[in-house]
Amino acid sequence: MSVTALRRATRDTVSGLPREFWWLWTSTLVNRLGAFVATFMALYLTLDRGYSASYAGLVAALHGLGGVVSSLGAGVMADRFGRRPTMLAAQVSTAVSVAVLGFMVHPVAIAAVAFFVGMSSNASRPAVQAMIADIVPAKDRVRAFSLNYWAINLGFAVSSAGAGFIAEYSYRAGFVAEAVMTLFCAVVVFLKVPESRPEKAASPTTAAGAPGVPDADGVRLATVLRDGRFMGVVGLSFVIALIFQQGYVGLPVAMGTDGFSSSDFGTAIAVNGVLIVVLQIPVTRLIQHRDPRRLLIVSSLLAGYGFGLTAFAGSVAVYALTICVWTVAEIVNAPVQNGLVVQLSPAHGRGRYQGMYTLSWAAAALVAPLLSGVVIDHFGAGWLWGMCAVLGTAAAFGYWLLMRNLPQAGMTVESGQGSVEVTGTGTSTAPATSSPPPRTV
Repeated sequence: MSVTALRRATRDTVSGLPREFWWLWTSTLVNRLGAFVATFMALYLTLDRGYSASYAGLVAALHGLGGVVSSLGAGVMADRFGRRPTMLAAQVSTAVSVAVLGFMVHPVAIAAVAFFVGMSSNASRPAVQAMIADIVPAKDRVRAFSLNYWAINLGFAVSSAGAGFIAEYSYRAGFVAEAVMTLFCAVVVFLKVPESRPEKAASPTTAAGAPGVPDADGVRLATVLRDGRFMGVVGLSFVIALIFQQGYVGLPVAMGTDGFSSSDFGTAIAVNGVLIVVLQIPVTRLIQHRDPRRLLIVSSLLAGYGFGLTAFAGSVAVYALTICVWTVAEIVNAPVQNGLVVQLSPAHGRGRYQGMYTLSWAAAALVAPLLSGVVIDHFGAGWLWGMCAVLGTAAAFGYWLLMRNLPQAGMTVESGQGSVEVTGTGTSTAPATSSPPPRTV
């Protein structure tokens, strides 16, 4: 691709999105640039504090459990109180708890605060995803989610290197730096990001007795749980997340068992971050108007068999090659699956639906370390990679079953009440204009 073509592709990818989205994108990038706790918690506890690996694993599990607990509650808050207040509460709580964690000494106190850090840091995700869906038109949502995912990975790639240098000087300085940057995110949201939650819909019957839109309060967690197609997507998301998590829990253990060093793993896994930063924008341009059904099926197969190929790896180069395969799956799957979740979510229940979706990833982050450890210890790493291939195949078949009759996202049809948007469960009863555009800043 020529430089001119690359510039054109980049311009087409980033143009046309609302200003509010870019402030939200900036907040996400800064948040990930300050990531320290999730990356260096284990090293901090074992090397700096002198605790055992078992205790470090317990704290990591509690951090993940906090994310599981907050997912649904944060989704309800985003719908009931608004996206912006939920993000602000989560970010301020994260800043305070991360700063406190850096000064904790007693093991019980460290574990308790780590749980709260996991809970507060995960609480903003359903609100962020719901806000993107609120402010970005349906035709641009895959592109917007892809750019947000790119910001997450770019920030993580930079922060991992920078945090390593900070850790050599002082782990506590890393905690404080993350707290400051998270607080800065809250300031950006407070000053530049307006509330985007759609106004409450009309009652089921208007004054004239004509049918109207079901009230927003009709969307409960029970409503989400009864949505069979959506819960199927959540289940498949959990399976896909289990596969991708193995790149950070199963892969380093397997490489260590094969005699490779931690620097070898670092070299190999760096390919993941580099590819996402380099390829996310051009791949987004390629996939944004393609059939999401095929993209999810193909990405599931690439993820499963990308990890399956790891069973044949015997060198760092081959490990890196397998990482290339499942990284392409990750680049495609993340924005398309986010777009599918929005497509299946009613506008007034996006927070609850996004909370349930976030729960699938948080639960996978909690289960994946236990699963990989048991399989590798009792059967060997080869069985783990074979299991990933089976799970990827099962997920691809599951997406094919669930999406056979799913209308294309973003389509509009004419009805007696005007233009309405087609959602994953059929035609929305809400007029397409029922949700006003976000207020300008």
